[in-house]
Amino acid sequence: MRPVGIDLFAGAGGLSLGFEQAGFDIAAAVEIDPVHCAVHKYNFPDTTVIPQSVAGLSGDDIRKFAGIGNTTVDCVFGGAPCQGFSLIGHRVLADPRNKLVLDFVRIVSELRARTFVFENVKGLTVGKHKAFLKELVEAFDDVGYEVRLPWKVLNAGHYGTPQFRERLILFGCRKGEKLPDYPAPFTNLAGRNKAIAGLPDGPTAEDALDDLPDADRFQTLANTDSVRTTSFGPPSDYAAELRCLTNDAWHFGYVRDWDPTSLTSSYRTQHTDISRNRFAETEPGSVEPISRFYKLAHDGVSNTLRAGTDGARGAFTSPRPIHYRYDRCVTVREMARLHGFPDWFRFNITKWHGARQIGNAVPPPLARAVAAQVMKALGAKPLRPEQVLPLGEEELLSFDLTGASDYFGVEPLPSRRDRKSGATKRKQVDIERERMAEQTAYA
Repeated sequence: MRPVGIDLFAGAGGLSLGFEQAGFDIAAAVEIDPVHCAVHKYNFPDTTVIPQSVAGLSGDDIRKFAGIGNTTVDCVFGGAPCQGFSLIGHRVLADPRNKLVLDFVRIVSELRARTFVFENVKGLTVGKHKAFLKELVEAFDDVGYEVRLPWKVLNAGHYGTPQFRERLILFGCRKGEKLPDYPAPFTNLAGRNKAIAGLPDGPTAEDALDDLPDADRFQTLANTDSVRTTSFGPPSDYAAELRCLTNDAWHFGYVRDWDPTSLTSSYRTQHTDISRNRFAETEPGSVEPISRFYKLAHDGVSNTLRAGTDGARGAFTSPRPIHYRYDRCVTVREMARLHGFPDWFRFNITKWHGARQIGNAVPPPLARAVAAQVMKALGAKPLRPEQVLPLGEEELLSFDLTGASDYFGVEPLPSRRDRKSGATKRKQVDIERERMAEQTAYA
């Protein structure tokens, strides 16, 4: 039997993938954004997607929806959005903006999960934000759980990912169970001066991207996000794993039935000639002064890939870095490579949604390293499954917010305009919105 995991605030599934690759079965994924739910359903066809907020959702509800009855839940994991601080003299978790964090604690307790992993931004560990973590540890203690202390911030670049990305990781377990230990780093960040003695350099941006054909060569990619091609180059060891060319590429996860000749998530961006000239003149490893976009260095790692804002906050596109060789920003697939997602893993076809799904995700190699420590604490032996999973229906990748809401039978999330004016929820036309955003960003 494979251990059972539950993903809260699942997004597209970075944590889900890492835990699956470490040997877990992901019984359920809870996510309020139906567009993310659709992508999760496509990539994890055997996982029950619960398209609602954790607020008001009980542990029994999750068991019922997932059809797991009284099965032991071995780990609950996720990253609850939170403010992290309140006014001086007030308890931080009493702030209504942090209620979702308490819902995470509550659901862990209601499921009687043996362990949990809470991930969040590094900022919670500094200054007045530390009060948040102190109260969170106390909240877990009140419901019968202990937390591994001192907490640590882990950098994905120390776990085989070509990106500088720091995340707070909190390990916890039900009292009487064994607490997981933090995973030891096994790579340095390539091109960074602060190396950890004795560790090899991890993959570079060039290792991640150099075998991918240039999206600008394919006219088809001006109107869609995928094209079949045989023009992949020779891969690095890192790229070979993400292309599933190596024996251990699937780790302890389920093999997916996919087409390795397809270049996916590669919608082209229409940059102006002025922007392309600026990008070309920018030194690798520096920031282009007008757009403030970071230009990748071929022998370094990516800056932290960010999500931008969702429709409720105005739907602003977060900048993608500039490619080290081509005078354009990286594609969503190239972002996925820099994040550690394998090539079979798909995202929403629009650049805005796709980039947001990656920027919100925990890099799967980091998630896998974390999950392996949980497996060890549980005393479980990871098993390689024999089953090959088909991927979901292609339509799941093309939904806008209205289409995804209709598919799952839920109300669309309110936009900022809806909240201000009380107007009827309008259909979000994602491709047009991102076209307008890019005209502004790249002019």
